[in-house]
Formats: sequence, C-alpha cells, structure tokens
Amino acid sequence: MYGALIILKSLLPLCLMEKITSLQNVRVKNVVLLMEKVRERRSSGLFVVEGAREMGLAKQGGYSLQTLFVCPEIWNDRDKLPEAEQAFEVAPAVFEKLAYRSRSDGLLAVARQNDLRLENLKLSANPFVVVLEAVEKPGNLGAILRTADAAKVDAVIVCDPQCDVYNPNAVRSGVGCLFTNQVACCTSKEALDFLQERGIKTFATELQASTWYHETDLRQPCAIVVGTEADGLTGFWLENADGRIKIPMRGAIDSLNVSVSVAVITFEAMRQRDFK
Repeated sequence: MYGALIILKSLLPLCLMEKITSLQNVRVKNVVLLMEKVRERRSSGLFVVEGAREMGLAKQGGYSLQTLFVCPEIWNDRDKLPEAEQAFEVAPAVFEKLAYRSRSDGLLAVARQNDLRLENLKLSANPFVVVLEAVEKPGNLGAILRTADAAKVDAVIVCDPQCDVYNPNAVRSGVGCLFTNQVACCTSKEALDFLQERGIKTFATELQASTWYHETDLRQPCAIVVGTEADGLTGFWLENADGRIKIPMRGAIDSLNVSVSVAVITFEAMRQRDFK
C-alpha cells in the first residue's frame, strides 16, 4: 500500500510536533482557501496534496512539500512520515475539515507548484502527446492524467484551461498522476507552434471527421487534440490540425466522455506502436 513512500523519511516524532486543535487556526484557514480558491493557489504558488501515495509520487516528480499535517488517530505509522519543511499534528475534527477524501489515510500537505511551461518538456525521439483544449472538469483532467500515465505518453499539454490543474479534485481523481506525467499549460497557439517546430503532427478529434481514429497512422510523432464535451474543439484547432479523426458511435448519443475518448485513441496509438 505504501510502496510510493520509498523516498520518504521520518520527521520529528508526533509527540514533539505542535498540535492544532482549533478550526479557526490560521493555518487551517489557509489550507481551506487553497482547496477552494483557484486565485489563492495561483497567487501563492501552492496547492494541497492528500494521501501518502500521492505525496510519494509528488516527491518523485520533483515537487517539494512545504507543510505537512498529520492526524495520528488515523495515520499510525509514526516512523514513516513524508519529508516536509514543517509539520503539525492535527486533531481529528481539524483533519476532517481539511480532508477532501471521505476515506483519508491521515496525511495532508501543502506543496509548491512546479513550473509547467512548454520549454520544460523533454520529448522522446518518436513522441505521442495529448493536447487538451479548454478542459472544464477537474475530474476529467485527473482521469486523462491516469490514462497518460498508464500509456506512458510523452506529455499532456493543457491549452486555455477552464479548470486549474492543481484543483484538489484533479489531484485526487488523478491519484497522483499529475506528478508522474510531464504536464504543460499554455495557449493553443503556443502549443501548436511548439508541436510544429518539432515535426509533430496534430490530429483533431471531431464528430464530423471523415477518418476513423483506428485508420490513422499514429506510429509517427503525433499529438491528439480533444476539446470539451459540450462544444468540442474550437475552429483554431480544426483549421490548423494536420488531420481530423473520429471514434465510431453506434448508439443513440453522439459523443463519449472526453477522458474515455482520450483513452480509446491513446491505447490505439500504443497498439500501433507495439506497446508492451
């Protein structure tokens, strides 16, 4: 269960930590603000990570934990705590206030955001990239990051996002895959320029496309581009992409959940590439 903790080390014994018992404590209020307000996350450069596995993956992904909160009534491994700049013990009522999950393991931390710029991405010789335009729902973003991790895609580029990648629901639903993937945030034009400069073909997903996704050559350096479930892609991507592809729809509805669409096409690309 705690395999991701291989790089974690002990901090002060719980008995020596300052204990927070009041819901009105300023540190508690600051964590709540980080969880609820995107403006607070962006202005502070901080976000919230919950769970030992997620913290272990965050540390492996180059993220640093600023403040750790431990509820000893839930977390019972006193000899194995994540490394952080400072740590506090919290009462069960306080942790319940902070915890995003219904079944938490008793650990929650405030972490520093990484610099998610395009120029920080390191691509393979034959990259496969997922591009998301105006993703709205953090749950969908998290699910897409899980697919990207499972398929070991080169990068996930989030263009003109309507939701914050550090939203606690995106972190939770992605089960830490925000930290295991290369992620960049930018405008659609910046993403297109970045991909074209590297000879990466772009395939826009569109219901009216004439080409099936499984009949498209995804073995070459390429990126799939998906839009919102409500409106699909904007004209920018439909006009500038190298091709348009679609998934067969045989039922009464005309679209899949965006995270499902990404998974279907991504694993077709892996199949074509003899993914093992």
